[in-house]
Amino acid sequence: MIIVWILLGLVVLLALIGVVMYNGLIGLRNKVEEGWRQIDVELKRRHDLIPNLVETVKGYAAHERGTLEEVMQARSAAMSGAATPAAAAQAEGQLSQALGRLLAVAEAYPDLKANQNFLALQSELTSTEDRIASSRRYYNALVRDLNTKVESVPSNIVANIAGVNRAEYFETPATEAIVPSVSFGGEGVGGSTPPPAVSASTQPGAVGGPSTQPGTAPGALPQAQAPGAAQPDPTTDSGTPQA
Repeated sequence: MIIVWILLGLVVLLALIGVVMYNGLIGLRNKVEEGWRQIDVELKRRHDLIPNLVETVKGYAAHERGTLEEVMQARSAAMSGAATPAAAAQAEGQLSQALGRLLAVAEAYPDLKANQNFLALQSELTSTEDRIASSRRYYNALVRDLNTKVESVPSNIVANIAGVNRAEYFETPATEAIVPSVSFGGEGVGGSTPPPAVSASTQPGAVGGPSTQPGTAPGALPQAQAPGAAQPDPTTDSGTPQA
């Protein structure tokens, strides 16, 4: 009878563990779906800002038609509805590259850069990009936790029974991180100042620097003594003729 109670207790314990694991997996899956919905909201907001930005740029740079059309085509591809987060990330990466080229073109038009509508749209777009990046980090962290549970033992057994599968990361393509650099005046690429000029060396025989060798012209290199040439005697006066 005791053995029966022990076996019954083990069954109840395993059932409780299974229920806890199942609830944890379902909770993680729901959080992943919620995180993706947050990303989707921010992506749609970015899609809505792009037409106004393109129209503003067109008013000052209408002949940049190729760049403007490229942005709108990339926007249409991103809005087409990707089947997976990975495919959506690829489409959004192409859109980000096109936007980067559009903003680089805008740098050549001072009147456009001073336009208040353009500045407001650019600021809103930057804020939206920051929220997308924050939502992406949150979503990817949830995906990592879910995938760890799905692949670990014994929770993978419960995941197979419950039909909980791995989720895909929303990873930004590496090319999206390339930001066009703009040079302003005497500043270097990306706003950095040029390195200071190297001062002339004061070491004897340094190339381009003043020589400290007595009797040589400034900037001259010390001359090598020919093999076999007579060396002057330092104990005699070079100005006194020899007998």
